[in-house]
Amino acid sequence: MNFSWMAWTPPTALFFVGIVIALVGMGMVARWIPKNEPRVGILGIATQRGDRLFLSLLGSAFVHLAFIALAPASLPLWFASLASLVYAAAVFLFV
Repeated sequence: MNFSWMAWTPPTALFFVGIVIALVGMGMVARWIPKNEPRVGILGIATQRGDRLFLSLLGSAFVHLAFIALAPASLPLWFASLASLVYAAAVFLFV
């Protein structure tokens, strides 16, 4: 299989490794704690763990896009990654 069409830089690889770790982690949580009752948070809709994971991944993509568009070029991209982790924690706690 030839992946030369994609720019496999270390940040790109870390991004995909992070998504795989999140999915494997959610699978292990589902295995160890099978009770997954819907919860109504600040959005007013019932969400489960998978819904909150999806919202955190989607929001993290937007955080990174906004960082690339609005932040000065001198700031490293890992600031956006830290902001995304804070955002994901907030989603899992409050949504």
